[in-house]
Amino acid sequence: MRRQLSASGARGFVVGLSGGLDSAVVARLAQLAAPGAVVGLLLPCHSDAKDEADALLVAKKFSLPTARIDLGRVHDALVADGEAAIAALRPQLRTTSTGPATDDPRARVPGANIKPRLRMAALYFIANSMQYLVAGTGNKSELAIGYFTKHGDGGVDLLPLGNLVKSEVRALARELQVPPAIIDRTPSAGLWPGQSDEQEIGFSYADLERYLNEGPQGVSPALAMRIERLTRSTEHKRQLPPTPDHD
Repeated sequence: MRRQLSASGARGFVVGLSGGLDSAVVARLAQLAAPGAVVGLLLPCHSDAKDEADALLVAKKFSLPTARIDLGRVHDALVADGEAAIAALRPQLRTTSTGPATDDPRARVPGANIKPRLRMAALYFIANSMQYLVAGTGNKSELAIGYFTKHGDGGVDLLPLGNLVKSEVRALARELQVPPAIIDRTPSAGLWPGQSDEQEIGFSYADLERYLNEGPQGVSPALAMRIERLTRSTEHKRQLPPTPDHD
C-alpha cells in the first residue's frame, strides 16, 4: 500500500466504511500504511441503520476520521429518471417487454447495482479532492467468481485483500483487533433489506474456499460446475474492456 502511494504521488487513502469485515480490515491496513492520512467514508443509500452503527464502531475503535454522504435522494432520482427513459424507449423499439417479473431476483439488479456505483463516484470525488487513492475492499473469494459490481466496488485504485480468501481476512481482522461484532457479522453487500452474500451466491464462502484451495475435487461436481460457470461468465469484470484485434 505504501508502494502504491509512492508510485502514484498520492497522499493517503479513502475507504468506504460499510460496517462489514472487509472494509474494517482495509481501513486499519490503510492507517498502518499511511498514519494520519486515511478517511473512512460512510455512504448510506436506503441502508440498514446497523451498517452505519457498525461502521462508526470501527471508526471509534481505530480513531478513524469519517465523513458521511447520504446517497438515498440521488439514488431515487436516478432510478426514477432511468425508468422514465426506459418507458419512453419502448415504443421506439417496438417492444412491450417490461423486463424480468418483479418477483424475479434479476429485477433487483439494475437498482441494486446503482448503489455501489454511486458510492464509488462519491469515494472518487473525495479522493480526487484530497489527492488520495481509493482502497477497495474486495477479497480473493469475491473476485474469483465476480461477486462485485463492475464500475462499482470493483472500480478502485488497489485491492489490499485481493489475494486473501474470506477466512484469511477474518484471521487478519483478529490480528488487527477489529471489534468481534464486526468479525462475526453475516457477510452482506447491503444491496437490499435482509440480503446476505452467501444467500445471493447460492453457496458458502467455506465451500468456495475449498474449491479455490483444492480445486474441483474439493467440492461436489455440481458445485464445481456452478463455480466454474460463474468464473467464466464474470471474466469480463476482471479484464480491461475488449478492443479489436490489431491485425
